[in-house]
Amino acid sequence: MIENDIFRALADPTRRAIFEKLAAGGMNASALRAGMEISQPAMSQHLAVLRSARLVKEERQGRFVNYEVDPEGLSLIAHWLAKYRAYWPARIEALKILLKEMDQ
Repeated sequence: MIENDIFRALADPTRRAIFEKLAAGGMNASALRAGMEISQPAMSQHLAVLRSARLVKEERQGRFVNYEVDPEGLSLIAHWLAKYRAYWPARIEALKILLKEMDQ
């Protein structure tokens, strides 16, 4: 199931940081490494995990590879979360009612 891959990929704080940098705009691996204590091989491994989870896509431009957030992966997350979005308002309202009753 791809959702498992997505959440597994984002469970790592380094990959989340990489993903957040890419969400601000596409860039190559060297630019992604700026400000991060990470080796080039480690960056490549993190990007491979994000690509396999469909969170990041790459585009070759000459000898450089640029990375950007893949909207398809974000769409999968949004659809998965949408199933639960309808559930929470009712549960929160029930909790509010219960807390009011406990205060009385």
